[in-house]
Amino acid sequence: MTDLLYSEEEEALRAAVRDLLTDHCAPADVLARGESGTPFDRALWKSLAEGIGLAGLLVPEEQGGQGATHREAAVVLEELGRAVAPLPYLTSAVVATEALLACDDRELLARLASGRTIGVLAVGLATAPGAGVRTVRAENGTLSGELTGIADAAVADVLLVPADDGGLYAVTADAVTVTPQVSLDLTRPLATVTLTGATGRRVGDFGPAVERALRAAAGLLASEQLGVADWALTETVRYLKERRQFNRPVGGFQALKHRLAQLWLEVVNLRAAARAAADALASGEDTDLSVAVAQAYAAPVAVHATEEAVQLHGGIGMTWEHPAHLYLKRAKADSIAYGTAGAHRTALAGLTGLQAP
Repeated sequence: MTDLLYSEEEEALRAAVRDLLTDHCAPADVLARGESGTPFDRALWKSLAEGIGLAGLLVPEEQGGQGATHREAAVVLEELGRAVAPLPYLTSAVVATEALLACDDRELLARLASGRTIGVLAVGLATAPGAGVRTVRAENGTLSGELTGIADAAVADVLLVPADDGGLYAVTADAVTVTPQVSLDLTRPLATVTLTGATGRRVGDFGPAVERALRAAAGLLASEQLGVADWALTETVRYLKERRQFNRPVGGFQALKHRLAQLWLEVVNLRAAARAAADALASGEDTDLSVAVAQAYAAPVAVHATEEAVQLHGGIGMTWEHPAHLYLKRAKADSIAYGTAGAHRTALAGLTGLQAP
């Protein structure tokens, strides 16, 4: 049976990432960047992707990466979720990288693995694995069309664009027009990408590449949602131990104890589901099933945890200055990313032969 506990190496990786984020990704800084309209912290990305070398975790060593597995990438995403870090790690180091691994484009893959190039798969953030994707028109060697809901498109150096001829094309950012969209999550902005006769280089077929990328994205997103939920639980418990009413800690009230106990159980179960999905992606066994289970469970737990954090922090939890709303917005946005919980439950029913009559 697979051991889903964190290994010593994974705990060491967690410690390194958490120390970096503690020093350079304070909630006040995240909020200030979000308000400015430019949430991406390029210096922090350089430290994470180039300094520690985490952009190439999923890339084999012979192709310029670290040769790690999805389990290690999951640990990184847990910590990024816990800090609501405004970084394109999921979109570039996971989604775009997985698409290129399916295409075996070594040159572009090595650039993404180095962290010096940020890649984005030009597929809407809400697209679930197995769902149809919107394509652009390929004609006479150029691409034309419009794609909406593309996460982190504004900071991408290269976009991987699916076309109606079945190809996946690498297009440089200066060849497209990126128009920001209103996004609930200040830390992961969305944009519309418009191509008007843009030149692209075909890197492979988009069908298997997009499916592989979206499956990995959905599976590892559960780890980010775990980080968000775990922060909400930890900070709420800490606050209720310190906050006093009637000369006693608020956390001592039985009604609040029951709510926190229920939330703890949900977060523990989410950890198991997220770890199982990461391990399945790493081993290639029962991948679709494990990913569907994780995403069917992760979104409701993350949303519930962050809603409880806002409510149980009382008046301060409703203020703009407190970071609770950043986590609630990330949880809400993640709840529709790479397929809703309902979509994954439907997929799970089909995989297990338990479809509704």
